[in-house]
Amino acid sequence: MTIQWFPGHMAKARREVTEQLKMVDCVFELLDARIPYSSSNPMISDIIKDKPRVVLLNKMDMADPGETKKWLQHFEAEGVYPVMLDAKNGKNLNMVVKAAEAVTKEKFERLAAKGLRPRAIRAMIVGIPNVGKSTLINRLAKKSIAKTGNTPGVTKKQQWIKVGKTLELLDTPGILWPKFEDQVVGKKLSLTGAIKDSIIHLDEVAIYGLEFIQQYELETLNKHYNIQVEADSPYIDIFDAIGMSRGMKNKGNEIDYESVVELVVREIRNAKVGRYTFDRVKELESTDEAE
Repeated sequence: MTIQWFPGHMAKARREVTEQLKMVDCVFELLDARIPYSSSNPMISDIIKDKPRVVLLNKMDMADPGETKKWLQHFEAEGVYPVMLDAKNGKNLNMVVKAAEAVTKEKFERLAAKGLRPRAIRAMIVGIPNVGKSTLINRLAKKSIAKTGNTPGVTKKQQWIKVGKTLELLDTPGILWPKFEDQVVGKKLSLTGAIKDSIIHLDEVAIYGLEFIQQYELETLNKHYNIQVEADSPYIDIFDAIGMSRGMKNKGNEIDYESVVELVVREIRNAKVGRYTFDRVKELESTDEAE
């Protein structure tokens, strides 16, 4: 199944981003630290071309710290300036301005050599829906300017926002690629809330999430749901165990699988079970080597 979700405002946003590029000094690409690869829009590189780029790994508080460090090293090796942050709780926000200054240093030195007066750095912030752009902007601006929400597609238009005297941000609507053939990527996007729950079957998303935790953090899975499943237990047995443990039964005293699925997705999505990074650097590098 090919998943498609490209609302009209996203197509318009891509055109506007292309048009506005000449007005900015650098581009911030905001990613979800839990899925740095899956939340990176493959069209972004083609759109921004040679503009200096800073990768902001948001929601670091919900991701595996060890994997986040590996991703920082990965991006550095790729020649991209990475910063990990937690916009919701205001952690590492000072690193955003420092990153902008670092990637635009040469340009502003050239401008100064020509005798031009210093001005604020102009940065465009891009990313797929629901990675936290509006939350980050409001934190940086220290006031509520950008509209926030828990569902993708909240920001519908571009706007300039001042961040002190050193930085000006151009907010853009979340841009998702027109379609993605990799269903695993789709499940990761759904599990982290980047795409609407109506786009992909939630039972498939819940199964993916449970099997991931079963593989990497079986003890945590058992402890959180007060169950006892094995590393090779089929997902239906895990659903049954969770349903029994949480008392999720219908009138016929049978497991209410729909409620179990919704619970699992919600709790993994909100890091209630644990801090997980679903994109692993090692797996990405293994794929690159194979190709």
